[in-house]
Amino acid sequence: MPLTASPASRPRIRFDRNELAGAFGDLGTDLPLLIGVIAASGMDSAGVLVMFGVMQLFSGLWYGMPMPVQPLKAFAALVIAQKIPGRIIFGGGLAIGVSMLLLSVTGLIDALARLVPKPVIRGIQFGLALQLATLALKEYVPADGLGGYALAAAGFLITVVLLGNRRWPAALMVLVLGVAYGLLFKLDFATAHQALGLRLPAWHVPQWPDILTGAVLLALPQIPLSLGNSVLATRQVVQDYFPERPLTVRQISFTYALMNLVNPLLGGFPVCHGSGGMVGHYTFGGRTGGSVIIYGLLFVGLGLFFSQGFQQLVHIFPLPILGVLLLFEALTLATLLRDISSHRADLLLALLVGLLCSGLPYGYLVGLVVGTGLHYAMRRGWVGLGK
Repeated sequence: MPLTASPASRPRIRFDRNELAGAFGDLGTDLPLLIGVIAASGMDSAGVLVMFGVMQLFSGLWYGMPMPVQPLKAFAALVIAQKIPGRIIFGGGLAIGVSMLLLSVTGLIDALARLVPKPVIRGIQFGLALQLATLALKEYVPADGLGGYALAAAGFLITVVLLGNRRWPAALMVLVLGVAYGLLFKLDFATAHQALGLRLPAWHVPQWPDILTGAVLLALPQIPLSLGNSVLATRQVVQDYFPERPLTVRQISFTYALMNLVNPLLGGFPVCHGSGGMVGHYTFGGRTGGSVIIYGLLFVGLGLFFSQGFQQLVHIFPLPILGVLLLFEALTLATLLRDISSHRADLLLALLVGLLCSGLPYGYLVGLVVGTGLHYAMRRGWVGLGK
């Protein structure tokens, strides 16, 4: 049984207040990563922002549902930590695009999907929920001191009261609160004026040494997370929320590949789909491709007209509000465990996988391998986690 009923008559693209609210369901994950990689790598912000937006438009039109596009998280973490330059990022993006294309066209991704059981996928989603909740509570909510805590509390209360309200979408009301706070207490008109100006993405052709270096430094650490969360877990969320529109892992990995074969050529940061992003868009009202199209238009506009002062301009928006959005995305992800909660062994396995994913280096690879191995060991009676 699906977790949420989805009417077969649902349109592919719709633009209304709920799609607008759902558009920002993944902002708390995406925006800090994009800011971080631009600052650490020296990448041209116009290319990063415009291409990120274009990929959202592509995904919304292709799928006709709130299929998210997110920066590659392992990529971003390594770039921010090691200050890897743009040319290697572009090379690594092409490398992972080719890798996912091979997995898709050869059918190897289907074999992997058949191998990995549902409790492991739920565990991967739970691990992502733990990471998002930790980020929200430890970094975003406390970011503005006492005033930030009060702002986050107000945003949390608004979300609790309005979550699921189609007339007054929760995310939209919380975003209005955040914008009002930023305009009143953080806006610097001089900074905003300096940021204004038209800039276009530049053409890049990665060289073989950069592709090989990017493959080793960036693509290899990213692939386990991408297989677990971007492909397998995303397909599961589609089955949960859109049972009338089945997608295969091959389709998801194919568009993942296409985006990364195009994105680096115009200065974009490598991207993926993601279960958390879809849950975020859906939680706050997104039901069609319209939500990610609206989201994409925002980034295209920022990249074309405000990219030269982007890092300064985005600090106008308060992080505690992003923390509230991120926390509700995490809570919704965690509730996906409920469809295996009646089977104790499956639930314990999912919780274990989630802890491994969220707590260890290369945790998604460890969780995927250990969880799958334990599942089959339990089926053979070699290991018992309870009934």
